[in-house]
Amino acid sequence: MEDGAEERLRAWMIAAQDGDADAYELLLQEILPGIRHLVSLVVREPTEEEDVVQNVLLSFHRARRTYLPHRPFGPWLRSVTRNAARDALRARARRSRREVAWSSELLERLPAEPAEPSPGEPSPALREALAALPPAQREAVELLYLQDLSIAEAAAHTGITPGALKLRAHRAMRSLRGWLEGADL
Repeated sequence: MEDGAEERLRAWMIAAQDGDADAYELLLQEILPGIRHLVSLVVREPTEEEDVVQNVLLSFHRARRTYLPHRPFGPWLRSVTRNAARDALRARARRSRREVAWSSELLERLPAEPAEPSPGEPSPALREALAALPPAQREAVELLYLQDLSIAEAAAHTGITPGALKLRAHRAMRSLRGWLEGADL
C-alpha cells in the first residue's frame, strides 16, 4: 500500500463506522481495484470473478463493524477478502457436487416434445419421483423447493430443527437425483 493510503483508508473506515456515507463511498471506490486483484488471484474462472467480488463487497459491508480502529486496515481488508472469496469458492464446489452433468446419453432419453407444466408446478416425472419419497422427505422438498420457504420457515412449519430439516432435504435430493437419473425419461 502506498504511503498515506493506509491512514486514509483507516480514517474513512472509522468515519464509515460512525455513519458517514460519503466516507464509506470513498472507501469502497478506493478498495475495489485491490479487491478485484485479490479475487483474480484466487478465482480461476474469469466469468465467476465479478460474482465473487460482489460477495466480497457484501462480506465487507457486513463485517465493517468488526474492524477495530486501533488496528491496521490493510491486513483486516485482505483477511475479509480472502475469507469471502474462499467461502464463495466452497459454495461453488458444493453446488457442483449437487448438480447433475448432462451426458449425451441422458439428453437422448429426453422426449422430443417435453410436456410443459404450468409455472410453479412440478413436471410429471418429478411428481412421480416425489410420490416415491418417504412423507417427511417429500414435505421437506415441497416446503423448501416448491413453496420456496426458507429453512427457518420450513423448520418452524414442520416443528423440527433446521438441521433435521436440512438432513431430510439432503436425503430427499439424493434419492430424487438417483431416481431421476435411473428413470426412463
